[in-house]
Amino acid sequence: VRLPTPFGARQQLLHLQATVGRERGMAVGAVKAGSRPPWVGLGAAVWVQMAAGCGYTFPLYSHSLKSVLGLTQQQLTILGVANDVGENVGILPGIACNRLPPWAVLLVGAACSFLGFGALWLAVSRTVTSIPYWLLWIALVIATNSSAWLATGVVVTNMKNFPQSRGTVAGLLKGYSGLSAAVYTEIYVGVLHNSSTSLLLLLTLGIPTISMLLMYFVRPCIPALGDDSSERAHFLFIQLTSVLLGVYLLITTILDDVLTLPDRISYIFVGGMVLFLLAPLAVPLKMTFFPAIHKKSGVDSPPTSSEHTIPADPETSEIVEPLLTLSSSSTLLGSLQEFDDASDVNILLAEGEGAVKKKRKPRRGEDFTFVEAFIKADFWLLFMVYFLGVGSGVTVLNNLAQIGIASYVENTTILLSVFSFCNFIGRLGGGVISEHFVRSRALPRPFWIACTQLIMVLVFLLFASALNGTLYASVALLGICYGVQICIMVPTASELFGLKHFGVIFNFLSMGNPIAAFLFSGLLAGYVYDKEEARQHGGSQDAPGSACLGPECFRLTFLFLAAVCGVGCIMSIILTVRIRPVYQMLYSGGSFRVAQNSKH
Repeated sequence: VRLPTPFGARQQLLHLQATVGRERGMAVGAVKAGSRPPWVGLGAAVWVQMAAGCGYTFPLYSHSLKSVLGLTQQQLTILGVANDVGENVGILPGIACNRLPPWAVLLVGAACSFLGFGALWLAVSRTVTSIPYWLLWIALVIATNSSAWLATGVVVTNMKNFPQSRGTVAGLLKGYSGLSAAVYTEIYVGVLHNSSTSLLLLLTLGIPTISMLLMYFVRPCIPALGDDSSERAHFLFIQLTSVLLGVYLLITTILDDVLTLPDRISYIFVGGMVLFLLAPLAVPLKMTFFPAIHKKSGVDSPPTSSEHTIPADPETSEIVEPLLTLSSSSTLLGSLQEFDDASDVNILLAEGEGAVKKKRKPRRGEDFTFVEAFIKADFWLLFMVYFLGVGSGVTVLNNLAQIGIASYVENTTILLSVFSFCNFIGRLGGGVISEHFVRSRALPRPFWIACTQLIMVLVFLLFASALNGTLYASVALLGICYGVQICIMVPTASELFGLKHFGVIFNFLSMGNPIAAFLFSGLLAGYVYDKEEARQHGGSQDAPGSACLGPECFRLTFLFLAAVCGVGCIMSIILTVRIRPVYQMLYSGGSFRVAQNSKH
């Protein structure tokens, strides 16, 4: 298809291309399609995501906050809410990722970590005494908000770099984030010798160091178009090594806890963990030393003229043909940047001919602005499903140390390791399984959220029953279900509302987590715990460092959360039925297809 290109439209086109390149911090022609840079960026993103899991470390130092500062359980759970607010309120990072290069987003996250965890370290180490409670709350929000900045920077960038494998990428990165609790626990037990003060100092200095060392490698790249077997093999390799890492962390943490090991062995365990974390970089190394044979659709094949080439001569009308082909609804999704450019180019050309007078509203599966998504019923259904399911899970996570103590568990770090490993399995498995069924049967991803929330109803009833020997099994099942829901929400939001404004939309949906944490953990769980604690200690709720023992400390909370997940399961089924036509349209050919752009 060749359309006439008026001189004014051509000038706008050239200006548009230059502006888009500058705003996104990338030179489109400088990165080859499907070459090593996307995989180098993914390997760097693994480390950044691991650092971004700092919010999961709250159970490791929460007992120190309670004892050193003399807090009640409700005051401690309100600090847990601050932990979740900072970790999940990412509207600003979402907006920034569309306006700033990824390195700038990561730099802000590094600064937040240094300031926030630094203030907590000053309080717990008693370097500064008499820090007001409200100031600690704000410091914890700032500290864990680094997670939102770091995660947004790497997840959005890598989903754009691998747009046809967004479920797999989301599962991997979110999986590593969930596994970070086990990584921090390994360091906390084996190297820091259960010192909360040392852990907070590590978070203060370590997260900024990792972010600044790796922020250059997390950058936008032009992905390969079309399905490629080597890409699937590369993802499979990273998935297998991540599973091995999870098993390794679980085993070594248990050994550290059960056996009295010398420091030398603990340091060897940490060294092995580092090697597993370096495993994703084997993919770009393999591509360097063993390059693939040149194929037409191979990973390392250069872009063809119908994919990325834009003639240098602005007077030739040939420039229209390759750009228009990307906006067809029958074309596989390539680079998001190219897709956006093609849409804008078509508008400019059509406006030059007077063919476009008014834009229509986008349909589900196309690119929505945040305001356009905000008024859609599916948006709020997805928000409520996430709010009820993940919110109930984070309530248990925030109170995991106290739940273990109430169940007479001597060392609660094992509970955190079990939850972390199963959370990781849920995130990784949720991405792989949902990706398989969405491509083979166009089955909407929220179907799996409904399944996990039904399981969570049974898990919370098991928690409430307090049967002997069921605590670890309950924590493991909850971790899997929690991880599946977090992983599935990410690609679901991108499939319903597009990738163009995904950062803002995704981070707004994530706000369901801290809101639920405030309601379910801060108000309900903390109140029930303190009431039972006061009954056990003769009516005093203000005894510093006191603990509640027995199943009654959380029984009412667990029964309420079981009912919450039952409602969430029903809403997940409704959402699945509503969006089934969208998935049939997007995946009708067994692979992701671009919906017709709403601006045409």
